Amino acid sequence: MKKNRLWIALAVVVISAMACQFSSSLDLPQAPVVSPVLPLPNSDETTNTGSPAAGQDVLVSLYELVSPGAVAILTEQGQGSGFIFDGQGHIVTNYHVVEGASNVEVDFMSGFKSFGNVIGTDLDSDLAVVKVDVPENELHPVPLGNSDSLRVGQTVVAIGNPFGLNGTMTVGIISALGRTLESAHETPDGTFFTAGDIIQTDAAINPGNSGGPLFNLNGEVVGVNRAIRTTNFTENGDAVNSGIGFAVSVNVVRRVVPVLIAQGKYDYPYLGISSRDDLTLDVINMLGLKSFTGAYVAEVARGGPAEKAGIRAGDLVTDIPDLYAGGDLITAIDGQTIRRFDDLLSYLIANRSPGDVVVLTVMRGSETLEISVTLGKRP
Repeated sequence: MKKNRLWIALAVVVISAMACQFSSSLDLPQAPVVSPVLPLPNSDETTNTGSPAAGQDVLVSLYELVSPGAVAILTEQGQGSGFIFDGQGHIVTNYHVVEGASNVEVDFMSGFKSFGNVIGTDLDSDLAVVKVDVPENELHPVPLGNSDSLRVGQTVVAIGNPFGLNGTMTVGIISALGRTLESAHETPDGTFFTAGDIIQTDAAINPGNSGGPLFNLNGEVVGVNRAIRTTNFTENGDAVNSGIGFAVSVNVVRRVVPVLIAQGKYDYPYLGISSRDDLTLDVINMLGLKSFTGAYVAEVARGGPAEKAGIRAGDLVTDIPDLYAGGDLITAIDGQTIRRFDDLLSYLIANRSPGDVVVLTVMRGSETLEISVTLGKRP
């Protein structure tokens, strides 16, 4: 993958493999309301009480209730997973599952099969929507949760099509929140924008799981399984799960998918800076920063929203190639604390649209400034 400077949406984390299997201010439409599948027995996500049998019953009930909403997606290039978004036949999956295809095969848990049309794609968050025309009794929309309420350590369940094994369920926990991954959307300088607000999980995700739902124990979708990081591969070159999987947060799905259904594409907010999150104590001291946390502005895109608002990049030579001292340190956005660049990106993607005005809290030397920036859209 190409990787140089990190424009506001450039990747800070490089993934080893997508989890799909291959043969080689805007008025946003609202997501449909789908009732949760509650009650489930002993489905408290924040505790681990009760007998092992009771915990097993929760998982059995969960699978029986939500698995009809999961589907397998087949293209000429390979296969992946998806889930039923609404009663109108819209299926959510990953962009890289359907990349290059206009028509795909959708296999339902009942055994019913249908062709579907790809009606919307989002290269930034790796999401896509497929439309099928099928009998109403084949459509079992799954409810969407709220990824803002997720906590590290919560139990999650993935259902998908790993290695073509339709309807496979795996269980794990949320390992981390607010990760970033490289997107498929190229920047003007030939690098790639970043997908933010990514969930990390140790639930087993393997080739073929891409696009499938990640559930909480209430039977609500909290993420769309997207990729894994691994150093292990099969004889055919397929990546093998190593306990580090990534899913697009459901709150990104809530914002993006209704727009994909209505318009076929989605525009992301653009700030126009580059940053680095790998700042050690030595580097922090070299840059003369007064805080250990925040998003350091390494570069500002010429003519971008940040430059127009007066955000400053570093311009003083250091001992590290391509890293200059003297740049602003963004410590908050709209009053939300920023510990690292990932936090800034996740906030923008999950909460803001092109044309919105955000207020950045910036440390410039020993001075603290409040700077308003009107967001653009990714070029």
